[in-house]
Amino acid sequence: MTPQVAAPAITRAPSLGRRLWLWLAAQGLLGAMLVSGSVYAVNAWTLQSRQHELLKIKSGVVSHELAESAASASLAELRHRLTGFLAGHEDMLLSVSTEDGRMLFDSDPVTPATGARRRLKTVAWQDTWPAADGTAVRVALGLNVRRDDALLAHLGWIVFAASLAGAILMSLTGYALVRRGLKPLHSLTEQLDAMTPGQSGVRLEGRAQPSELRPLVEHFNALLSRVEGAYRQLEGFNANVAHELRTPLTTLIGSSELALRAARPADELREVIAGNLEDLQRLAVIVNDMLFLSQADRGAPARRAPVASLARSLAEIVEFHEPVLLENELTAVIVGDATGSFDVSLLRRALSNLLSNAARHATPGSAIRVQLETPPGQLRLSVHNRGSTIEPAQLPRLFERFYRLETARHKGAAKQFGLGLAIVAAIARMHGGKTFASSAEGLTVIGLELPASPPLD
Repeated sequence: MTPQVAAPAITRAPSLGRRLWLWLAAQGLLGAMLVSGSVYAVNAWTLQSRQHELLKIKSGVVSHELAESAASASLAELRHRLTGFLAGHEDMLLSVSTEDGRMLFDSDPVTPATGARRRLKTVAWQDTWPAADGTAVRVALGLNVRRDDALLAHLGWIVFAASLAGAILMSLTGYALVRRGLKPLHSLTEQLDAMTPGQSGVRLEGRAQPSELRPLVEHFNALLSRVEGAYRQLEGFNANVAHELRTPLTTLIGSSELALRAARPADELREVIAGNLEDLQRLAVIVNDMLFLSQADRGAPARRAPVASLARSLAEIVEFHEPVLLENELTAVIVGDATGSFDVSLLRRALSNLLSNAARHATPGSAIRVQLETPPGQLRLSVHNRGSTIEPAQLPRLFERFYRLETARHKGAAKQFGLGLAIVAAIARMHGGKTFASSAEGLTVIGLELPASPPLD
């Protein structure tokens, strides 16, 4: 009995709209609370300042009344003056007592019933009365602030309710705005859902999108173009590979079947095996070239090393091609020199492919020139040959895999598979460079341009 593996839990993807709405609601609530808190704090500070200022002013008035009645030393006059002072000030309480506790004046003695309705803010000080003997008295002036507290509490509830209502309103409007703002994304999603793998040339419509989404739409459309191009190239590549491999495989199968139908002399079998070996070598070359291109596509870098004289390093390749050049009545010469950091083995392979291509298309009796140029910080390696002018429409396709000019097909270049210039382009990319090609008035120039040192990451 095989153990059952539990299915992985499906995690719900976070919603961008919900996240934005929650942020807006939280910010609205926080902003409303800050405003309400500020209003409440300002009013509380204003009331406290008014209370302190009122007590300060009234304490001065009380001190003045004590001084005015101190000369007569009449307790009745003192009480009359203080009673007149308190007239119209129902929230104020005043008491004057001697040091031994004798009460000279008390506007409203505090009882349990009256104390429950009061919250006093008092100010007390020492004074003298009467003036004759300078008896010390203790004066206490109180202000009942319960009304101010009730007003402040009422204001607090009002601003809290207003803040809560404002936060709810902001959250509702924020939710509507977020939904409205995300409509372009929903539109893009609908367009993506309408796309199918079999469609080609279909792109996202970005003209009606906001400016923030247009770069995304443009990059996505460019990505679609590159994917379609890569898909077409892959289809063509597969077809070309099948075509190139089918011919030698068919030859191998046919020759092997013929050899096995009847007993044959050893010399005839050797001849069959030699022919098969030639086709197998052709298959091996195609496979090796395809493996090299695959490694280059995966981003394999060139193994650079300092080169004192690139012309001396490439001269061996020119000597290697001398038999083919002589067979086609051609000569080759290297013009210029360069130093820098390069992968010499790769550059030799690129030059070999360029020379092979030039030898097939050059006019017999002409000279092939290998040009080494050194613009600032760069290397230009190019091969010049005289021959038929290549059409401008064909120049960009020279570096495609398995692409061959019609002249090469007519010449019956059975050993050429259309991968030589594609490998040159791959070598250029491995060095961080690029290829170029031009053809005019019978002069064709094909080469690659590389940085003289590794590009910085």
